[in-house]
Amino acid sequence: MERSTPHSTTESNPQPRSVLQHQRVPVRLPPGDTLSSPVPASCNAQPLTERYTTIESVNMTQAEAKLCSLLLQEHYGEIVDRVGCFLIRTGSQPLRVIANDTGTPLDQVKKALCVLIQHNLVSYQIHKRGFVEYFAHCDRYLRILRYPRYIYTAKTLYGDTGELIVEELLLNGKMTFSAVVKKVADRLTETMEDGKSVDYSEVSGTFSSLADTHFIQRCPGLPEMESTKGSDSRRPVAPSLVIDEKDMYTIPKVNMFGRGKRRRSSDDEEEGNKGKRQKKDTGPESKEDDGIYWQIKMERFHQHFRDQAVISAISNKMDQTSSEIVRTMLRMSEVTTPSSAAYTHPLSSSEIFRSLPTGYNISKQVLDQYLTLLADDPLEFVGRSGDSGGGMFVINLHKAIASLATSNLQSIVQERFGSRCARIFRLLLCKKHLEQKQVEDFAMIPAKEAKDMLYKMLSANLVYLQEIPKTPDHAPARTFYLYAVNTLSSARMLLQRCYKTVANLIERRQYETKENKRLLEKSQRIEAILASMQATGAEETQLQEIEEMITAPERQQIENLKRNVNKLDASEIQVDDTIFILESYISSTKTKV
Repeated sequence: MERSTPHSTTESNPQPRSVLQHQRVPVRLPPGDTLSSPVPASCNAQPLTERYTTIESVNMTQAEAKLCSLLLQEHYGEIVDRVGCFLIRTGSQPLRVIANDTGTPLDQVKKALCVLIQHNLVSYQIHKRGFVEYFAHCDRYLRILRYPRYIYTAKTLYGDTGELIVEELLLNGKMTFSAVVKKVADRLTETMEDGKSVDYSEVSGTFSSLADTHFIQRCPGLPEMESTKGSDSRRPVAPSLVIDEKDMYTIPKVNMFGRGKRRRSSDDEEEGNKGKRQKKDTGPESKEDDGIYWQIKMERFHQHFRDQAVISAISNKMDQTSSEIVRTMLRMSEVTTPSSAAYTHPLSSSEIFRSLPTGYNISKQVLDQYLTLLADDPLEFVGRSGDSGGGMFVINLHKAIASLATSNLQSIVQERFGSRCARIFRLLLCKKHLEQKQVEDFAMIPAKEAKDMLYKMLSANLVYLQEIPKTPDHAPARTFYLYAVNTLSSARMLLQRCYKTVANLIERRQYETKENKRLLEKSQRIEAILASMQATGAEETQLQEIEEMITAPERQQIENLKRNVNKLDASEIQVDDTIFILESYISSTKTKV
């Protein structure tokens, strides 16, 4: 029987995670190499007169491209941003074209591509002419914005251990099972009291739970090569990575015995021997799963976000018992239903009754009444698909996402134009097509105000005007003018505005941090001095003298900065909630087509 994910009744907005959200992963350059270094002669020997045809069509708006650039630059640095944005603009390109057209040294381009491939942002393929070209996964660039929410979800479902596992996989892109277990156990041990540590088996159990519920999966790897002794076959220009679906969530058999270790102070002084120490630490255990890497399965997290949104909508519309029944239905089919499916698998009322949480005391008769009520509700989240087993029921996932997207559109109209405009908008959604006079009558709004509101929404592309002529000459006197709402078009337009909003929030946060850079550096230096003095047992008067190095106005300025940055971070996460609903709705309409 499939393992089910524990759900919380409602999932609150995650708090901003400054550790991950503001951490950059720059490309490590060799000594002497800078962004202004000249392009090697091997790259500039002759101009490229031939440009290769783009294989992957890149369809990104200006708002999306700008947001991708900001996210790449903030998390991975300027060089990776330059290479990644070039692939967004041009599509699939070979290595030499990337180096020449971006004006970046070849070795730096290689390192940038390694970072992007490691984090699943870029893939490669072999062109029909035999060379390797690289192409960007544009949608994954935008998923960087959602990393804090993935981490918060793992913490909600699997505690601190699950949080750190997901965080390590996101920070490193891909990792082996043994490396994740060791790193997470060490990090958990660091936060515990002296004398206590975390056993590897505890971390391994949480890792297995994440794999069983498909939140993490194996990365494609090199196929097992047969012995080729005596064969003259040439090696391919790029390896082909494959994975068997049955092994995608199978944990390798690795003997993980031990406990997490604390980082000693002497380790900080031995940076030169870090590489040797790593080889010594990971030797016996990493060989058993060498080459088997793991990554986050974002689609599974998105499925969980969608399920939580559906449960929350049912809870607000009806009651807690109804939402618990829907939660049970979603939990029973979460692993077996694809994330793009329009419906869950049919479930009988008897199966649902047996799977209700323990301690939830409702009779079978009451459950049947709730299921009938849900199936007859105008929202149509739950539908009946048969009568066997006391009735077969499914959840209409596409209908649920469409209702959530429409609700978001109504909220935006109300915030921008007021409650009367929202009334007209809901009326058009209900009646589909109405003339201006009909809108005035049904909405009970004076003609002048109704006309003004309709034109406001028309200019904002939230409603459209459809002409139905009585005669072929399209004479205005003999033409019906009907107002209507194109939900899909409005959702696409508002999605682009959301991308632009997030980009503005990131730029504002960067500006605030840059303006107070000197003060922040001073604060960090003083905090470091205080920490070292406390560790050596300094007197209270000495600590107070150090603290007084920051004046009261400076301290107030730092507090204001932290408060503003936290507000901007929280706003980014809230806007991303809307982005997720709109993206899911647009994606569901494509699936139906």
